[in-house]
Amino acid sequence: QMSANDCQDPPEYWTIHGLWPDKTEECNKTWHFNVTEIKDLISDMRRYWPDVLHSSLNRTHFWKHEWEKHGTCAATLQILNSQKKYFGKALELYQQVDLNGCLLKAGIKPSSSYYEMTAIKEALTRFYGVTPKIQCLPPEEGEKAQTIGQIEFCFTKELQLRNCTALKGESYPVQADLKLGTEELSVCNDSLPTYYPSEVQ
Repeated sequence: QMSANDCQDPPEYWTIHGLWPDKTEECNKTWHFNVTEIKDLISDMRRYWPDVLHSSLNRTHFWKHEWEKHGTCAATLQILNSQKKYFGKALELYQQVDLNGCLLKAGIKPSSSYYEMTAIKEALTRFYGVTPKIQCLPPEEGEKAQTIGQIEFCFTKELQLRNCTALKGESYPVQADLKLGTEELSVCNDSLPTYYPSEVQ
């Protein structure tokens, strides 16, 4: 979608998509996003949680969406019960997880050759002691490789890392709004070669 939007110079590092509670009943749809509440976080937000589809500086559309859809639900936890806490804690977890550093240490970096999904999973599991959920764009027609698109870490309510395992019969809550171009991300296929590009063409 880059050409349709004003996405200049997408970052060459992993950024934040969101902090999503799995199961919450109490979301407050009337609690609107207020950018002044996170003014101290703005420079970090622009760097680590950018809206890569709408890159001009005053855009807060992505953060507003994440707050109204997920933050207002996460706010049932005391540690996340304000906009400042919600965004601040997500930034903190991002630094703590340090996915960019971990992948680099494991020798997994953007490349024109393919990776095995199991090797990526094993490296991450070895490093973190828990299994994350890796999502990919399926192969385009005539191609054999999937493209790595998102890496999801799961936390307990105390925000400790835990395994991302779906219970039997439970579907992964992959969001319908998560579309890259016309493609949707889904849980990666272990048996397909995996492309980790420096930028998505």
